[in-house]
Amino acid sequence: MGIRSWFRKEWFLLALVGAVALASFWPELGRSGGLLRLEVVSNWGVALVFFLTGLGLSAAALRDGALKWKVHVLVQLSTYALFPLLWWGFSALFSRWLPQDLALGFAYLCALPSTISSSVAMTVLARGNVPAAIFNASVSSLLGIVLTPLLVALMAGTSGATLPFGEAVWKLTQLLLLPLVAGQLLRPVLLGFYTRYKSKITLIDRWVIILLVLSAFSDSVASGLWRDHGAELLVKAALGAALFLAVVIVLSRLAARAMGLSVEDEIAAVFCGSKKTLASGVPMAKLLFGAHPAVGVIVLPIMFYHQLQLILCSWLAQRYASRPTTPSGA
Repeated sequence: MGIRSWFRKEWFLLALVGAVALASFWPELGRSGGLLRLEVVSNWGVALVFFLTGLGLSAAALRDGALKWKVHVLVQLSTYALFPLLWWGFSALFSRWLPQDLALGFAYLCALPSTISSSVAMTVLARGNVPAAIFNASVSSLLGIVLTPLLVALMAGTSGATLPFGEAVWKLTQLLLLPLVAGQLLRPVLLGFYTRYKSKITLIDRWVIILLVLSAFSDSVASGLWRDHGAELLVKAALGAALFLAVVIVLSRLAARAMGLSVEDEIAAVFCGSKKTLASGVPMAKLLFGAHPAVGVIVLPIMFYHQLQLILCSWLAQRYASRPTTPSGA
């Protein structure tokens, strides 16, 4: 692969790194009240992302995947029960070596819903049950509107770090659920437009995330992020994210086989149950922790987790895809 092709493929990762670097050297550009006034446009950007998500969701695919109840149980328990349980163990073992804000970031990572786009893409690549993946990733995102702030409150305590639970759910409903429902309702009217310009539309959520990361890190750098922590913080965030990902993938594969799932259902369960969403995670963090001076530290684990899950799950999808094709009627 040539350098130009690599840059085209990895431009989003490079842009995230660039946003962190820019915030580190010029925090006044993206901080709240700074030159770009990103706090003014961020809410509209988040709402637009979820409107487009709703526009892209196929109701037929959701119906097709709705009957695989064992897959649903495994995915949702992995996302909203296994991850929090692992966090409590992780916290008991490592909290003495973690800055408080980074520990809160790991709690937030474990409370997030699954991601839709990459879960489905990996399931397609691995020749898994795609309708079940679409259904579970979509349901996970909807459940996250209520369960994510609830789990953050349970794991990290409120102590001024988060909004009151009711207010948090209402804000997430306004900025995530209502635009998503609006997108679904307008899908019959706008589907042709969406299909025609899908390659360009999919760039919107990437740029919104980049701007939110710039905003979050600018606020944190202005509050002393690198002065108080330094590069050691990045190493701890990366290692912690890698540990969570590896453990969840191993446990979800073992659980799928213990439940007697087919290989196709196992693939959907593993990819949906182990993924965490950066596309929703950064906007949610700005809503739940917007006033927190270290919101940039809080989103570090999900930023590392996002990249690691793409790398590891791409490899795993290739392994699944290389299995022999079952003969028709076997």
